[in-house]
Amino acid sequence: MDLTILAQSAKKASIRLSAVSTEKKNSALKSIAQALQQNTAKIVEANKQDMDKAANKNISAALLKRLKFDENKIKDVISGIENLIKLDDPAGKTLYAMQLDKGLDLYKVSCPIGVIGVIFESRPDALVQISMLCLKSGNASILKGGTEAANTNQALYEIIRDASLKAGIPENWIQLLHTRADVQEILKLDRYIDLLIPRGSNQFVRYIMDNTNIPVLGHADGICHVYIDSQADTDMAVRITVDAKTQYAAVCNSAETLLVHKNIAGKFLPAIKAALEAKGVELRGCETTRTIIDVKPADEKDWATEYLAEILSIRTVDSLDEAIDHINTYGSHHTDAIITQSRTTAAEFMQLVDSANVFLNTSTRFSDGYRYGLGAEVGISTNKIHARGPVGLEGLVIYKWKLLGSGQIVADYTGPDAKNFTHKKLKKEFHL
Repeated sequence: MDLTILAQSAKKASIRLSAVSTEKKNSALKSIAQALQQNTAKIVEANKQDMDKAANKNISAALLKRLKFDENKIKDVISGIENLIKLDDPAGKTLYAMQLDKGLDLYKVSCPIGVIGVIFESRPDALVQISMLCLKSGNASILKGGTEAANTNQALYEIIRDASLKAGIPENWIQLLHTRADVQEILKLDRYIDLLIPRGSNQFVRYIMDNTNIPVLGHADGICHVYIDSQADTDMAVRITVDAKTQYAAVCNSAETLLVHKNIAGKFLPAIKAALEAKGVELRGCETTRTIIDVKPADEKDWATEYLAEILSIRTVDSLDEAIDHINTYGSHHTDAIITQSRTTAAEFMQLVDSANVFLNTSTRFSDGYRYGLGAEVGISTNKIHARGPVGLEGLVIYKWKLLGSGQIVADYTGPDAKNFTHKKLKKEFHL
């Protein structure tokens, strides 16, 4: 299909989908979950084809891990859909209501964005999560997954499309692209696509941002930090740091740099070195760090690198201010954590670190739409407009102003005999 026609059909579907009731959307989600369960063997077989092909191409272990979509992953996405059904529909909510005058009431009501284009990496579970979030929030979706997962993505797309159509969801609300050339074409379709969410490498995301007029939501890097304050509990700090780095190293919310206050470095660094090296993590440290523990030297490039692997750079700092300055200089404004028993220090850190997610005494790995209770996520945004942090249902709606009158005209409110506006806040939901 011509991509312009495809985008046009998605646009038309998005308008019809915006009027579908919450009950019907939830019913469709339930049908999709059942269809995924019933087609487990088909999905696993498609994924096996992708895994075999990827293995023959010498693809990295990290990419293979993301690509794998077995029975356990299918159970996970079904569980995610079941949780999504329980969440409130973000569309149709009255956000603001004001009486401009008697019989002239203004409402600000949430509504779907429209057509969401998402270009994502090799993880097939992303296709399910993204499309289900779009469906629940009333948005059409145009999806482009990695070529490594072509067979798995096609199988999932067909299952979701067919089950949703049988449940009464408008045709063409979900579309799947197949080639890199398709990506180039959709960047030009700002007339039909309302928002693009790219998920991939820094270089790829930057390319998308620089080559389209479509608004782009997302992040290029996940350079996340854990700062060990002088008043940290050492055992807690070790446990959290190990989790932040090793629980899943190949994702954007894993820690890439560890900052350690000089007053606790002598006690903490040997402990964390033993714990991380036992997990196979390669450590790189600044000069001060290397006077305390024997690790490879870190340079300026390390502070600005998203490893997505079992590598961690360590810098010993003289103060909280130095830690905050380092994070705001080298970080990607994604997720940063402080480990401390001082609430005063924590408050300053959380106020001054310029990131979408700032944590106290917990792992950066919690930065995730599912863990936030958002019904998974379409991505994580480091933007400062519309949506920030994990983007779930609430990040997939915008709003429109609805004004209900009873014959009023602007001329009545101008001139020497102008009527006055009452501008009285209302406590009621929009309805006709």
